Amino acid sequence: MKKDKVIIFDTTLRDGEQCPGASMTPAQKLEVAHQLKRLNVDVIEAGFAVSSPGDFESVQQVAKTITGPVIASLARAVPKDIDAAGQALKPAKRRRIHTFVATSEIHMKYKLKKAEDEIIRLAVAGVKQARKYTDDVEFSPEDAARTRPEFLYKVLEAVIDAGAGTVNIPDTVGWAVPEQFGALIRGIRENVPNIDKAVISVHCHNDLGLSTANSLAAVLSGARQVECTINGIGERAGNASLEEVVMGLKVRQDLFGVETGVKTPEIYRTSRLVSKLTGFLVQPNKAIVGGNAFAHESGIHQHGVLMHKNTYEIMKPEEVGFGESKLVLGKHSGRHAFLQRLKELGFTLDAKQIEETFQRFKVLADKKKEVFDDDLAALAEDQLSEIPQRYQLVYLHVPSGTGVIPTATVKIIGPDGKEVQGTATGDGPVDAAYKAIDKLTGFSGRLTDYVIQSVTSGKDALGEVAVKVERKGRIEHGRAASTDIIEASARAYLSAVNRLLHEPARPRTKQNNP
Repeated sequence: MKKDKVIIFDTTLRDGEQCPGASMTPAQKLEVAHQLKRLNVDVIEAGFAVSSPGDFESVQQVAKTITGPVIASLARAVPKDIDAAGQALKPAKRRRIHTFVATSEIHMKYKLKKAEDEIIRLAVAGVKQARKYTDDVEFSPEDAARTRPEFLYKVLEAVIDAGAGTVNIPDTVGWAVPEQFGALIRGIRENVPNIDKAVISVHCHNDLGLSTANSLAAVLSGARQVECTINGIGERAGNASLEEVVMGLKVRQDLFGVETGVKTPEIYRTSRLVSKLTGFLVQPNKAIVGGNAFAHESGIHQHGVLMHKNTYEIMKPEEVGFGESKLVLGKHSGRHAFLQRLKELGFTLDAKQIEETFQRFKVLADKKKEVFDDDLAALAEDQLSEIPQRYQLVYLHVPSGTGVIPTATVKIIGPDGKEVQGTATGDGPVDAAYKAIDKLTGFSGRLTDYVIQSVTSGKDALGEVAVKVERKGRIEHGRAASTDIIEASARAYLSAVNRLLHEPARPRTKQNNP
């Protein structure tokens, strides 16, 4: 059985752009319109043609260029607005004029200063004038959610008789709650005699964070068009989010029993484009398109996702063009995700090496919000040495600063398993640490190379230190990583010392200079 279709009316270029600070140039609006076409929305509200020369130009450019979706322009129910919309939309193969007038008592009393009969007259006249430019006319009773229902029914009946093919029910100030808004749509279906001649649309704002919930409640009650914006941008707290509405209908088809024509793999790309052009960043925890929407850090969640993705994902990230799920390695991660990531990175460690690497990973995760692949690789590589670790670092403390003699206190475990501690001064904190290690190990060698680099980005980046140490003509290298570069330096040096103390020796032949 074929499902009912819900028309997706995108108003990113009109209501979305009304968000303070989100203005776009005509060229940028055209770029978004091209992407909305790829997304396959049904209607693109390209602007409010009368509001400015720039908006008129934008509507006209979109009307000239974009084919496929219906191109709409908003217009108050006054002649100059409707004429401007009609002229701007003239090049469009499929065009719609969306006209409106406020119907709530508070708007009629304080903003319009008009009685109910005058409001009905204006609404009907606006629709009839719009019909001179196009057969596709939409009418919105502004602030419908706060309008007296009996008056709302009269307005809708009158505009449908005048030729409106779509009647849009706006919750202009985000006042409604889902149960109430759904009841309002049911009331319209039951009390407007000619409602079967028009599509019921909804346009919900997010002042109470309920715009998507109200829109979906309306669909359950019979609405068959939803007006929404990419990333939910719009006046004040924004509009119903297109991606949330579309994926809500798709994921819960068992409940809604409807479909849209939206090509959902284009959602993420569209979100990124709008974010880039408006400068409005998408919050990480934003549903569907936020950076964390398909990321898992909790060990319990990661284990579940590894066993079967549906345990913690109700949709596939590929469905919205997001790529793959992301197992974020952090302090809440468990062994399953940790071992899976090591395997994906190509490391094969024995049980002891895994345990030691996991413990170091946990320590690092407490210092960093996220442990990246390069961090994990550096930790794993520290364990991939065939050289026995005769000496292991237990404790390091090096106070240093301007006018202070760097003094290192080092504690290590020796070959006999006992801890020994020593102190030394040096020209700098690293030199002091190395001299303390030499004193405790009885090692006598020469540092020939010292290189430090950041493994990952950010202020909490893992620093990797690589050293070369020479002793009796033999050179060995050591490498270690830590968020503390002094600690990384000490571990790298100890690694080289352990190599040099390991037998058999591997002498290097001297090369003659050319």
